[in-house]
Amino acid sequence: MNLRPQAGEYHDHLLAYIGLVPEGNLIDILEKQGENTRALLASLSEAQGNHRYAPDKWTVKETIGHITDNERIMSYRLLRIARGDDTPLPGYNQDDLMSGSPFADWSVGQLLEDYLAVRRATLTLLRGLQESAWTRSGTASGHSVSARALACFIAGHELHHLNILRERYGIG
Repeated sequence: MNLRPQAGEYHDHLLAYIGLVPEGNLIDILEKQGENTRALLASLSEAQGNHRYAPDKWTVKETIGHITDNERIMSYRLLRIARGDDTPLPGYNQDDLMSGSPFADWSVGQLLEDYLAVRRATLTLLRGLQESAWTRSGTASGHSVSARALACFIAGHELHHLNILRERYGIG
């Protein structure tokens, strides 16, 4: 899918993330991004994974877990919307999910395995979409959003957090 989502296909709060994604085929972008993130995670030590840049911030491992959780949720939304399910989908609270997560106890290797499994599932979902499904819209978190906007958001959300890992954690 080479066409970017148009402004009316998503709520303004997604703009900062979607704006980070370069032009091009979203499947290719997500595939390359997955390879880059795999290489980054494979290079991390456990000490680096447990680092947090401030006492009230997530560790690197928690950040990676959050990226993966978010992709799972967005892919599920994308599936429902792309297939024409018009049931409004609820939002989620990232801090609530983190408080119940196992990421602090996982190894970097476990996080990498989970991330790669979710990314593979996202890519197979996207590769199987009919052309008309990309522009279908539904409601998630109380706002209208298209399937292609969700795919773009997945990539942009990860880019956002990878930028934070580089700038604030010194990773990458």
